[in-house]
Amino acid sequence: MASEKKTAEVTEQKVKPAKKASKKAASKEVVSETKFKKATIHDHEVIIEPIITEKTMSLTSEQNKATFKVKKGSNKIEIKNAIQRIYGVKVVEIKTVNVKAKRTTRGSRFQGTLSGYKKAIVRLESGSAIDLFKE
Repeated sequence: MASEKKTAEVTEQKVKPAKKASKKAASKEVVSETKFKKATIHDHEVIIEPIITEKTMSLTSEQNKATFKVKKGSNKIEIKNAIQRIYGVKVVEIKTVNVKAKRTTRGSRFQGTLSGYKKAIVRLESGSAIDLFKE
């Protein structure tokens, strides 16, 4: 009888640490989900609009990258913070490009220019995505 009590106590002790480990694992999962601050007016001023073309859509589907037209004076840190706050996704990498202005003709006689802008190509963390076509 004494040996049966000892084995029962040993099995109870083994079960308890397993439950603690599962609670720790659950708490680690909660920590991995990052929450960002609310978007400010400045964030909406930095990101002007998403660029939607065939090339950018293929980048989105194949390489998990999104492309945005951004304010000319903004830097990578401002762009990263703005995207994380507005869309709630984790940004891994940002590349910026200054697109030059182009000359064009309006009809056959009139010349004009297409204004230049700054473009940001943002790589997102795997498993996250931005829905650009919300209804």
